Amino acid sequence: MSAIGGFYHYGKNFMEREEYYHNLLKRFNRKLRHRGPDDSGTYLSAHCGLSQTRLATSELEPSQDHIHGVSLGHEPAFLREGDFSFALVMDGEIYNKEELKSVFPGSTGQGNPISGASLLLSGYLAFGPDFINYVNGAFSIAIYDQKENSLYLFRDRLGIKPLFYTKSGEDFLFASEIKALFEFPGITAKLDKDGLNQVFSIGPARTPGNGIFQGIREVRPGHFLKVTPEGTKEIRYWQLKSLPHEDSYEKTIEKTAFLIEDAIKRQLEADVPVCSLLSGGVDSSLVSAICARELKKKNRQLTTYSFDFQDSEKHFKANAFQPSLDAPYVKIMIEYLDSDHHILTCDSKQQFDGLFHSIDAHDLPNMADVDSSLLYFCSLVSENHKVALTGECADEVFGGYPWFHKPEFLNADTFPWTMDLNARKVLLKDDVINDLDMEEYVANTYETAVKETPLLEGESEEAQKRRRLSYLNLRWFMQTLLNRMDRDSGSCGLAARVPFADYRLVEYIWNVPWDMKARNGMVKGLLREAGRGLLPDEILFRKKSPYPKTYDTAYESMLVRQLNLIMADPSSPILRFLDPEKVKRFLKSPSDYGKPWYGQLMAAPQMMAYMIQVNDWLRKYRITI
Repeated sequence: MSAIGGFYHYGKNFMEREEYYHNLLKRFNRKLRHRGPDDSGTYLSAHCGLSQTRLATSELEPSQDHIHGVSLGHEPAFLREGDFSFALVMDGEIYNKEELKSVFPGSTGQGNPISGASLLLSGYLAFGPDFINYVNGAFSIAIYDQKENSLYLFRDRLGIKPLFYTKSGEDFLFASEIKALFEFPGITAKLDKDGLNQVFSIGPARTPGNGIFQGIREVRPGHFLKVTPEGTKEIRYWQLKSLPHEDSYEKTIEKTAFLIEDAIKRQLEADVPVCSLLSGGVDSSLVSAICARELKKKNRQLTTYSFDFQDSEKHFKANAFQPSLDAPYVKIMIEYLDSDHHILTCDSKQQFDGLFHSIDAHDLPNMADVDSSLLYFCSLVSENHKVALTGECADEVFGGYPWFHKPEFLNADTFPWTMDLNARKVLLKDDVINDLDMEEYVANTYETAVKETPLLEGESEEAQKRRRLSYLNLRWFMQTLLNRMDRDSGSCGLAARVPFADYRLVEYIWNVPWDMKARNGMVKGLLREAGRGLLPDEILFRKKSPYPKTYDTAYESMLVRQLNLIMADPSSPILRFLDPEKVKRFLKSPSDYGKPWYGQLMAAPQMMAYMIQVNDWLRKYRITI
C-alpha cells in the first residue's frame, strides 16, 4: 500500500518555480499519507512532478547502489542517461519479482536487493510500455520518460489499486485518491447530470473510468495512458479472452487448486507479519488455511481476525441473503487452524460515526454501513499488522451470488444487483427523477456494459447470458468491493491483499463451463472441490453468507434522527434532491431487511445511511452542480 500523485505539462517549465512545485508535491503526499505513512519522496523535472508515499512491507533499506543507474531504495525510482532522466512511482505490490529479475535485463543487482519500483523501471527501459505484460501484481504506476517527454499511467488488470486523473488547462494531474487532485490550483468539485446519475441511479457502483466529479476520470483496469505533447491516448493491454475449455473436470479442479494456492503463497510474502481476515465462510477460510500451513513450515503462527457487531446474537434476523451468523463457523476455524485469533466488534455508534469517516476515505458516497464498519475493523487490525489477506472476489470469479443461480436474475436486462429502480426513487423529488431520466440512464449504461463482453462463437444462448453476467460482476460489482477494501484498509495504512483477484486465476475460471463451476447445483462447487482436504466439511460446504451487517434497531434510530435533522436544516445541500413528504412517509414505514436496493445487504436502513453520506459529501467537498 502506497500512494502516488503528480502533474505533467509538455511545455511548461516547472523548474522556473522549483520551490513552489516541490511544495505542491509535498502537499499531495501529506493528503495521501494515510496510505503510506512510513516514507515519502518527490521527483521534479522541467515538465513533470511525481510524488510517492510508502507503507513499508519490505525491509529494503535506502541504498546508494544502483543497477544500471536505477536507485535501489526509496521511491521514486530514478535513472539518468546523459541529459535525460526516467522516474517511476508505484502504489501497490508486485507478486512475481523473482521471475521479473530473470526477464528484465540488468535487474538482478548482483545479489543485492531491489525495490519493486526499481525493478519495474528496469523493465520499462528494456521493453518500453510493453513491460507491463510481464507483471503480476496489484498496482498503479506512473512513469515519466524525459527523453520522449511522455508520462505513462498504468493500472493493474482487475483494478485492485485506484488511479484518478484530470486536467487544469494544459496541466495533466493524477493521484491515487481524488482528494489530492483538489490540492492543485484550479481544480474544484463539480457535478453534472452524468455525475448525479452515477450517485443516484447506479451508485455506489461506478461506470469504469468514471470519477463522478466533472472532469475527473480514472484509468480503467487493464489499461494505461500515454500522455504526450500530442495529447492523451488510452491503450488496453489486457482483456479476458473467451476460449473453449478443454480440461476434464478432474484436471480443472487440479489447476484451480494450484492457481489458488500459488496466488495465496505469492501474496503471503512480506518482511512484516501477515494476518488474514477470517469470516468462517469458505473463501476466507481457504485463504487462512493455506496461510496457516505455509507459516507453520517456518514455525510461525497465523494471526486471524473476525468481525462482528455488538449483541449480534440478540439482534440477528436470518433471511435469504444472510442465512446465518459467522461466529459458530469462525470458532470451528480457529480450532482447526490453531491461529492467534482476535474477535473485533463494532457497536452502532462506531458504525454510524464511520459513515462520515468513509466519505473521507473514498471521496465519494459508498456502501454506507457496509463500508463504515469495515473501515472501523481495518483500523483495529492496522494497530498490529500492516498486511492482511482476504477472501474478497471469490464470489465474482466462481459465481457465488444469488443472481448467478436464479433465472429471474439471469434473464433480466439490467444490473442484477439493482433490479428495481423504484427503491432508489422513493426519496427523490419527481422533477429530479424526470430530469435525470434514471430508467434510460441505467438502461443505456447496462447496454454499453454488456456489449463489451467477449463472447465465444458457437456457445448456447444460456452460456452467452452467463458470460455477460460474469463479465458484469468482474467489471462492475467486483470493482465496487475492491474499491471498498482498498479505501477502507488504505485509510489506516493497512495493505489488504486479494489473492482471488490474481489475473491468472480469473483468466482460467472465465472459460470454465458453468456445469463445472456449479456441478449438481452446488454454489461455488468448483472452489469447494479445489479446497478438499484443506478445510473441515462443515466449512467447505457451508451455505454462502455475505459480509455481516447489524440488525440493531438502535442503529436505525440513529439514521432516522440524523435524516430528520438534515431535512430540518435549510442549509442541507441534499434538500434540492429529496422530497420532504416522501422522506416523512419513508421514515414511518417499517424496515425491510430482505429486499436490498443494491447488492445483498443494502436495504432500507442503508438507503437512509447512503443519503446521509451524500449530504455530508456535498457539504464537505463544497460541490457545485
